[in-house]
Amino acid sequence: MDNVMMDRLIKNLDELVNARSGVLSSIRRDMLEAVEKAVKEVLPQNALRRYVKRTRSLLIVDKTRYNLNDFKRFVVLGAGKASIGMAEYIEKILSDKIDSGIIVAPREVASKARLEKIDVLPSTHPIPSMLGVRASEKLLEYASSIDSETLVIFLLSGGASALIPLPASPVTLEDKAQTTKLLLNCGATIDEINIVRRHLSEIKGGRLVKKLGNAKIVSLIISDVVGNKLEAIGSGPTAPDPTTFRDAYEVLKRYNLWDKIPESVRKRIEDGLNGIVDENPKPGDPIFEMVQNIIIADISDVCEAARRHLIQRNYPVRVLTRYMEGEASEIGRFLASVLKEHASRRKKTAIICGGETTVRVRGHGIGGRNQELALSASMNISGLAYSCLISVGTDGVDGPTNAAGAIVDDETYREAVEKELNPIAYLEDNNSYEFFKHVGGHVITGPTGTNVGDIVIGVYYSE
Repeated sequence: MDNVMMDRLIKNLDELVNARSGVLSSIRRDMLEAVEKAVKEVLPQNALRRYVKRTRSLLIVDKTRYNLNDFKRFVVLGAGKASIGMAEYIEKILSDKIDSGIIVAPREVASKARLEKIDVLPSTHPIPSMLGVRASEKLLEYASSIDSETLVIFLLSGGASALIPLPASPVTLEDKAQTTKLLLNCGATIDEINIVRRHLSEIKGGRLVKKLGNAKIVSLIISDVVGNKLEAIGSGPTAPDPTTFRDAYEVLKRYNLWDKIPESVRKRIEDGLNGIVDENPKPGDPIFEMVQNIIIADISDVCEAARRHLIQRNYPVRVLTRYMEGEASEIGRFLASVLKEHASRRKKTAIICGGETTVRVRGHGIGGRNQELALSASMNISGLAYSCLISVGTDGVDGPTNAAGAIVDDETYREAVEKELNPIAYLEDNNSYEFFKHVGGHVITGPTGTNVGDIVIGVYYSE
């Protein structure tokens, strides 16, 4: 039992299970354990073990073999929420070869890193800061010292966009942070946000590759982007950028932000539109001939691991989508309708969705997209006996809160009303965190050390 507890990813799993009895308690345990299995599938060391192996003087990355004797120097660089775990694995299998390296990680976990040859620089997420600028400058300074006889292993994961901000002139950090906040609050997708951020950066959109000269680069990527667009993951520091300044302009116009963003951001984009500033390097550019970009984990792995677990627990399972996007509250309402459809036929089912929703901030509360999705669903499965839904961010952090997400069932709404709470008011105020603080249902993991987006599981149990 002690070993099981030590292996728990969800710290309050038993509390959430014991909050119900009978069938609902069993459903909750099955769903929570499915989420645990799913997230563990994409922990950095588990993902890397499937794709990166070493046999004496050979480094095998997927199907590509690198003769280690062909290189005089081995360097590890990287950024992202999973960078520490990724670096630990690479350092383990290449400890006798690695010369040195730098990775940038969230400051909450950077101090806990235990690496011998790779320096860990702290930064902030989701809003960039001077801490990140200093880390980016050090990363670029280090990159400029690398030559053609070096093998660079670049470790990239979700969160890198904010962790390594290096604003391009005339944009200031404050201006870039303000633009990021506006995009986050208006409901723009992570892909759209990154289109803008790539065009305000000296390091993203393939620009890092320019700094690395003719070195061979192996970029190992844990994707948090729906559809796995290389240019969108961490804003693509080692990938060609197929988007343009025109695309960045259109994103800002689409959300009515063009007149709200700082003047320096408008000038940067206007200069790009007028050809005064060069576009980011595009697909087909010769600088990418020495780059191998490979995705080692994504939301598909999470969905598949959850599916396998629920099948073992005798649920008929359907993965509805691995491309979930849209307003969190609307997705929650839709998934509740799917459970109602199965209930109308008294058909036991489990549905799985992976992706990343957004929240259009209208109120003044505290919450995150997963909690908002779950709150919305709870209002629509109220009274639907033996129905349950869980929504969790695989990074363990949902918005500016200590929760990874939330779990709800057909009793959640009733409990709220009994406590004289108004779920609709909490939803309208974007105050999902406080709602679940009163009612119960927060899923607590702490930072997981990975990030591939969000997973949602819904269950209707017909006896």
